[in-house]
Amino acid sequence: MRLQATITGTGPDVVLLHGLFGSGRNLGVIARGLAGRFRVIALDARNHGASGHAADMRYATMAADVAETMAALGVGRARVVGHSMGGKIAMMLALVDPALVERLAVLDIAPVAYGHEHDLFVASMRGLALSPDLTRQQADAALAGAIPDPALRGFLLHNLVLGAAPRWRLGLDEIAGAMGDLVSWPEGLSGSYQGGALFLRGALSSYVPESAYGAIRRYFPAAVIETIEETGHWLHAEKPQAVVAALEGFLG
Repeated sequence: MRLQATITGTGPDVVLLHGLFGSGRNLGVIARGLAGRFRVIALDARNHGASGHAADMRYATMAADVAETMAALGVGRARVVGHSMGGKIAMMLALVDPALVERLAVLDIAPVAYGHEHDLFVASMRGLALSPDLTRQQADAALAGAIPDPALRGFLLHNLVLGAAPRWRLGLDEIAGAMGDLVSWPEGLSGSYQGGALFLRGALSSYVPESAYGAIRRYFPAAVIETIEETGHWLHAEKPQAVVAALEGFLG
C-alpha cells in the first residue's frame, strides 16, 4: 500500500514513522527540526491519518508499505526514524530490506513483545456515539471515564473528524483486530542490520528496560542506546530540542 506522505526541507532523505493512534503530523516537531538539513518525509501508516485501511498490520506488511512508498517517491535509500509502533516498522524495514536504510533511529521501543494496554483506548473510541451534533468537548467528556489523562485524550481526539457525519480517521476495527500483532514482535526472526542504529529511550518510560538491550543488540549489533532524562514515552514531545539534537548528530 502506498502511504500518505508529507515532505518538508531539502537534503538527504529522512523517513519519519509515527506511533500507534498517531499520524505523520504528530512528529511535526522532529520534521521541523530536521528540515534545515534534510528532506523529511513523514508517512501515515495504514489505518492512520490519510492512508488507506486494511486488516493486515503485521510489521513485515507495514515495512513493505514504507518500501513501496519510498519507491513511488523515487527514494532509493534513506535515514529512517520511528517512534513506538513506527520504531518497530523501521526496525523491520532495516532487517528485511537493509539496502533501503542508510541509518536507523528508534524512539522508545525495542524489538520485543509488550502488553495489551491499548485495548481500552480502542474500545472507548469505538464506543463513542458519533452523532451529527457531537462537539469535541462532548467527545472528550465521553472518553474521560476510561481515559483520565487529558493529554492522552487530546492526542486520540486529533483523529476525530467532526461535522454532519463524524468519523475517526483511524481504522479502529482494523487496529482492534490486529492488536495482537501490533504489541508483539515476530518470533524466530533471523538476520541482523549491520548499519548504524540509535535507540533513544525516555528515562521515565518503561518501554525500553535494560532487559531489552540484549534483543536490541542481537538484531542491531552496532546499536547505540541513549537516554533522554526526565522524559517518558513521548520523549519527542517532552524534550523536543534534546531529541532533535541527538537525531541531527546521528543522522548527519
